[in-house]
Amino acid sequence: MADVVLDKVTKRFDDGTIAVKEVDLQIADGEFVILVGPSGCGKSTLLNMIAGLEDISSGELRIGGQRVNDREPRERDIAMVFQSYALYPNMTVRENIAFPLKLAKIDKATIDKRVNDSAKLLELTELLDRRPANLSGGQRQRVAMGRAIVRSPQAFLMDEPLSNLDAKLRVQMRTVVARLQKQLGTTMVYVTHDQTEAMTLGDRVVVLRGGAVQQVGKPQALYDNPTNIFVAGFIGSPSMNFLHASVADGMLRTAVGDLPVGRRMQKMLEAPDVPDELVMGVRPEHFLDADLVEGQDLGPGVQFESTVDLVESLGSDKFVYFTIEGASASAAELEELAADTGDTAMLSGSNLTVRFPAESTATAGQPHRIWLPLNRIHLFNPATGRNLTLHDGIAAGVASD
Repeated sequence: MADVVLDKVTKRFDDGTIAVKEVDLQIADGEFVILVGPSGCGKSTLLNMIAGLEDISSGELRIGGQRVNDREPRERDIAMVFQSYALYPNMTVRENIAFPLKLAKIDKATIDKRVNDSAKLLELTELLDRRPANLSGGQRQRVAMGRAIVRSPQAFLMDEPLSNLDAKLRVQMRTVVARLQKQLGTTMVYVTHDQTEAMTLGDRVVVLRGGAVQQVGKPQALYDNPTNIFVAGFIGSPSMNFLHASVADGMLRTAVGDLPVGRRMQKMLEAPDVPDELVMGVRPEHFLDADLVEGQDLGPGVQFESTVDLVESLGSDKFVYFTIEGASASAAELEELAADTGDTAMLSGSNLTVRFPAESTATAGQPHRIWLPLNRIHLFNPATGRNLTLHDGIAAGVASD
């Protein structure tokens, strides 16, 4: 096992394109770190540089305290699991798992022990004599993982290993991967486009955009305290709602009403580098059904009413969709997020998604009352994308004093 340190690591292709920009990242020994971001953000390129499959244009990469920029992949003592299973069809599961050990000329007794131990860990013992054609997708991916495990490397690198599986299998395999990493205690760097995987698997998550690191932190910290619009919109499902907001007469004017601003927030908004036109963000689950919380002491907030467009019942809760009137929120990050996810609703400024408990009586075509707690609001500078409601890295909300 070993730590992995990236010191201003950059990848510049021959045509001048910069795929990865001065990434500084310290991955502790035994830590599980997720690289997440939209297509083309540089996450796979970064992983390939750690593996030695891509040259590093500048900066330094250290594994276990040793500089490895110029070392061949086989000299770095890492194991990689790819999106494709890359199994040998003419070999059994046992032979596929044992293959790297045979190449290393390990003795047969050691090979048998490592293969059996890996198979037990991955629940493959009963499948050792089968060939890949007789396995399911999830079983094939576990064989690919077993082939990596038997090497006992310093670090595991995984490049979207679950993306070829159907939704149900992905959920099952997420559990397998998480349990595997905890049991082995080996450093793991995992690339995914799926923010749900990122939130449920890693000790820390690295959000990338355009080859640059946007934010690094524990999954819950990224959800609660996104540093900018991009992180706020990328992390969370359904995505955060973004509405236009403007500052006037000590109030925040929005499509859902005029919101009072606390003294500390008012002082911040009066800073010369803060524009009058802002982007307000609220997560769907932070809206409350006003009918269900009536009479409760919820702190500062505002109530508004809108007609329900659609209700999606998930059993445990409901997604309720509204259309509200108001100017569209505008920012480069929103356009990029909409293009990546195909969710153009975040650009319209009139669509609102809320997550209500199953007990909600919200009905399509009928007006419904909604409560918005002011301490759940994020404000962003549309020009820079910066989250203005973070004080010392903690989300404050517009009602803060």
